[in-house]
Amino acid sequence: MTPDCKTRRPGAANHPDVSHLRTALDLAAAGVPSLPLRQGKVPFGNCRTCADNACGGRPNMKTPGPCFCAHPCHGWAAATTDPDVINSPTWARAWREAGAVAYHPGGAGLTVVDLDNVEAIAWARKSLPATRTVRTTRGEHWLYQGAVQSANAVRPGVDIKSTMAYARWLGTGTGTVTALPDVVRALAVKEPAAVRPAAITVPALAGGGECPHRTRTYLDRGIAMAEQRITAASGGVHATVYRTFLAVLSTHGRCGCLTEAHTARLFTAAQAKGESPRHCTDAWTNARTRLGL
Repeated sequence: MTPDCKTRRPGAANHPDVSHLRTALDLAAAGVPSLPLRQGKVPFGNCRTCADNACGGRPNMKTPGPCFCAHPCHGWAAATTDPDVINSPTWARAWREAGAVAYHPGGAGLTVVDLDNVEAIAWARKSLPATRTVRTTRGEHWLYQGAVQSANAVRPGVDIKSTMAYARWLGTGTGTVTALPDVVRALAVKEPAAVRPAAITVPALAGGGECPHRTRTYLDRGIAMAEQRITAASGGVHATVYRTFLAVLSTHGRCGCLTEAHTARLFTAAQAKGESPRHCTDAWTNARTRLGL
């Protein structure tokens, strides 16, 4: 649901900070998880019980844990649509000191393309489909329907805020929210070099000679490891699928080893994790394009 907020919670007027509280309650009513930000546009620090993630962290963080803290701890993971939590006594101090309101885009099924300067905005207008736009202090937020992993500095002046991230609430903006384009999904995927599965990474051929990948055992082991990597993904499945496809193609894509049967095995593993056939095809095509295949 997109954050078009008009409702008000009875009794909110008695809260120490009416404007920020009302904004958070409006967002919650629209299905958008929200949380208070302190001065400096950053989340409030953890309480003493949760300091250094001693509590284990809230569910859905990088290290899931059993935290059920009543305070707005753990940054974006504290964002909620529960009006009773937002309006609770334990959140009252945060609202008294709040300098702004944030929301968790991924929790609302949204992605924010954060454009920090005029050059980034010019790039977006040229490269991205039109969508809802929100003015910011330095640039614009472009909102798309669909969640993706968050990533900073994907281009000069461009950040992507979606899952495991928060964005400052700056109003509803103008325009209609459109579907998240593949170009943004591709930007959100980090460079594969640091995460490429070692089991299917081999030195590049020096040129000439028989292709060593044609050894059936070697190739089958590589495909099996790729399937395992996709199957073991606990989050960011789309990114994992793309990276794995990219790694397989970088190793086997130029020597003619891969067959339709190998591709089908990878697609089947990806779809078992919830990827659609279209996303599998797009990820495969994007990986081939990146490698110039």
